[in-house]
Amino acid sequence: MIEKVVIANRGEIALRILRACRVLGMRTVALHSEADRDAKYVRLSDESVCIGPPSAIDSYLNVPAVISAAEVTDAVAIHPGYGFLAENADFAERVERSGFIFVGPRPETLRLMGDKISAIQAMKKAGVPCVPGSDGALGDNAKENLRLAAEIGYPVLIKAAGGGGGKGMRVVHTEAALTNAISLTRTEAAAAFDNDTVYMEKYLDNPRHIEFQVLADEHGHAIHLGERDCSLQRRHQKVLEESPAAGIDEKLRNKIGERCAEACRRIGYRGAGTFEFLYQDDQFYFIEMNARIQVEHPVTEMVTGLDIVQEQLRIAAGERLEYRQKDISLRGHAIECRINAEDPETFVPSPGRITQYHQPGGPGVRVDSHIYNNYIVPPYYDSLVAKLIVHGDSREMAMARMRVALSEMVIEGIKTNIPMHESILADASFQAGAVNIHYLEKKLNM
Repeated sequence: MIEKVVIANRGEIALRILRACRVLGMRTVALHSEADRDAKYVRLSDESVCIGPPSAIDSYLNVPAVISAAEVTDAVAIHPGYGFLAENADFAERVERSGFIFVGPRPETLRLMGDKISAIQAMKKAGVPCVPGSDGALGDNAKENLRLAAEIGYPVLIKAAGGGGGKGMRVVHTEAALTNAISLTRTEAAAAFDNDTVYMEKYLDNPRHIEFQVLADEHGHAIHLGERDCSLQRRHQKVLEESPAAGIDEKLRNKIGERCAEACRRIGYRGAGTFEFLYQDDQFYFIEMNARIQVEHPVTEMVTGLDIVQEQLRIAAGERLEYRQKDISLRGHAIECRINAEDPETFVPSPGRITQYHQPGGPGVRVDSHIYNNYIVPPYYDSLVAKLIVHGDSREMAMARMRVALSEMVIEGIKTNIPMHESILADASFQAGAVNIHYLEKKLNM
């Protein structure tokens, strides 16, 4: 078993990793910027190291500082959490070359999945259904690009191969707009991702966003843990997630889930990962793989009973998965609301001191959060301050528990998006399970 783990992240995920390590008897080293010196996970960790000033580029993204912290504390492994360096293949390679265990996939896997074109090609070979598209990078031949678009059928989507988080995408509805759209997306991609490679795929106008959680060990064994519906999004950022997805046939779930697991076996995947799909007209279309732990992993934990972060650590230690697919069953329904420090109407970030904090409780209620009374939410990072998760025997019970939990949650001194979540839970279309990835944007702009 790994004796000591460096937690190379911040916020609620740092605390989540710390707790998993403590249960497994692993000692922890919390890395923090000057702005996070008083964070709860820093205080609870066995050791802590300040790795730089508040700016993320000078601290949490400072690879030499992270490696040096692992060296001076005699750590064995580094857990990157999500965001920051989690899917950085060069960082993972540096970690392993420095003699540490990277809690995540191998560097070559991160490179394969980090490029959306190579990821799609790998998934097609594994039999995972993909969105109809260019099957490779777009060239400079305008006639060929126009031919491809006509063959796929308008509207089409131009996407950056190295993109993510909703960046580097442009919808094209007409032939006249195609060539300029490709050029603009290339320019944006080069600036944002240092990679101007773009590709084309069919634009689905009414899809849901459904993803499958997988676990795979280095001994060739892989399983899936069912799906999550992440269709409620604002500016391509997930707001609310639930598991299982309403209206998905169990046979189809098992079919797609097994194809994801088989893809893991084929590419030699190691650790926790997520296959993201668009779902429309009873068809799944692969769009990308997130080769890390996801923000929304708790809903899967609630319906399966597994601790996914503990499984990550066991896999990193070289252990075999103790579960087989027949051991996995989904029990009840879980919903997660992301609570952000932001104005609920304008969505402008709202950093500052929390003057009063009270988290809800009761059967089936879980709160993943690093905040506390008098905690100062810094202005330098993502605005996520808590994840409110509920579980019930049915979707209806889960929604009822979430409504009560939201009404009990108190965060004063800053603004939060709790009112937005209360509006979502009261929405008839959401209650009916009939929302797609465009629904929330349209609701908020009404």
